[in-house]
Amino acid sequence: MLLEVRDLRVEFRTRDGVAKAVDGVDYAVDAGETLAVLGESGSGKSVTAQAVMGILDTPPGRITGGEVLFRGRNLLELKEEERRRIRGAEMAMIFQDALSALNPVLTVGDQLGEMFTVHRGMSRKDARARAVELMDRVRIPAARERAGQYPHQFSGGMRQRIMIAMAIALEPALVIADEPTTALDVTVQAQVMDLLAELRREYRMGLVLITHDLGVVADVADRIAVMYAGRIVERAPVHDIYKAPAHPYTRGLLESVPRLDRKGGELYAIRGLPPNPVDVPPGCPFSPRCPMARDVCRTDAPALYEVSEGRRSACHFWRECLDG
Repeated sequence: MLLEVRDLRVEFRTRDGVAKAVDGVDYAVDAGETLAVLGESGSGKSVTAQAVMGILDTPPGRITGGEVLFRGRNLLELKEEERRRIRGAEMAMIFQDALSALNPVLTVGDQLGEMFTVHRGMSRKDARARAVELMDRVRIPAARERAGQYPHQFSGGMRQRIMIAMAIALEPALVIADEPTTALDVTVQAQVMDLLAELRREYRMGLVLITHDLGVVADVADRIAVMYAGRIVERAPVHDIYKAPAHPYTRGLLESVPRLDRKGGELYAIRGLPPNPVDVPPGCPFSPRCPMARDVCRTDAPALYEVSEGRRSACHFWRECLDG
């Protein structure tokens, strides 16, 4: 297995108390595979990714438990210098806000070229040539001329392509894409997702795709992990999730996606709001919003029950959920 996250726990100390942003997360991804991590804002998706990459802001955040195994090595036990050598070269991240992630005072060619001068020791001329090749690889037209331009001179979709080019520059084994289609129109979203899928196949890299939108992962993901209140509530092959969700939260997310066969109908919305991470309710954290909740849900936190081979659900009544 390329990446294994085991019982990962991350806390943030705030004035109001300790916020458990990640509370015992387990997932894995292998080479050439795409794992989609789904959930509403605040569910812990991005914090998990930052902990995996070793870029968590400390303080206030701190990892309090668990393991992050990359090619068998526990990254949480490595010194920062060793983590820095792995970042970019062996594992990389695509951030959701490309304009903020890119340096506004450096040309995109210089920013891409820096990957090769720092990690590969290339000359500036050779690094610039590789930067142009990468821009051409992610289908940026007139790459040689545009390498001398600044981030603000690119559209949102083109900036995201630059971020993808930076992530794949050193051909890492693992790429984490954090909401890579945020603020893009649906046509550009499809282009970006197709590009990521193509690059995954070409380089046989593992891809962790973080999103809140089930609609963008149906054709690219192999497996899905659904997060809620810092926990994994369902984990399954992608087709099983879409065919019959085994958790009420997953079902709610699916029903919230607009569909052509329901034109003119009222769009479903999950009632209520996610819990405050400082004050997560006892039992199942989804119980205050769950249409299937019963007394046991408000007192006993469900384990990740085995639904079938390779499939888990953190719901006491997963059988009833599967039956619709």
